[in-house]
Amino acid sequence: MRVLLVDDHPVVRAGLRALISGFDQMTVAAEASHGVEALELLDAGLDVDVVVMDLQMPEMDGVRTTAEVRRRGGPPVLVLTTFDTQADVVVALRAGAVGYLLKDAPAPTLRQALIDTAQRRATLAPEVASAVVEQLHRPQPTLSAREIELLEALATGASNRELAATLFISQATVKTHLVHIYDKLGVTNRTAAIAAAREQRLI
Repeated sequence: MRVLLVDDHPVVRAGLRALISGFDQMTVAAEASHGVEALELLDAGLDVDVVVMDLQMPEMDGVRTTAEVRRRGGPPVLVLTTFDTQADVVVALRAGAVGYLLKDAPAPTLRQALIDTAQRRATLAPEVASAVVEQLHRPQPTLSAREIELLEALATGASNRELAATLFISQATVKTHLVHIYDKLGVTNRTAAIAAAREQRLI
């Protein structure tokens, strides 16, 4: 099994490389420090069975990168992160991650997660599985027309100042709308809000 490691911390990558290389019939084929670099490697023809993806990275975060890998028909993604909040888990899975594991997982658990992910079998850390169940039982959010309008503008990459100018409202009002949007979508940042809104066909 060939693995692509995507993490912005060299020490973490070194540790994972040593660990994964010690598993039978597994090898780290390449490393990337952010999403853009990972996509460039895959576009260049890198042949891997699994992508191990961190969430918080510069240039392009793990959620956006996972969505792009999926859109391009790339290999399955196993998210390996320290973030276990419901918002992080659900947004990553919505983006197309096959598995979600925490970085403190035991070595045998990581090995099995890699095998399952390569075979496109869903694998979730026990600590985060409950977040998925809770989200499934939660009613779909209802956004106002104004909030959807703001989300659509947000998806263009506009700043708060630009959003305020476009919608003819104050920056304080923009921030208030964003707080309400994040709460309704169960997310904590712009990228996750846009991903969740698109997944639920709100924009």
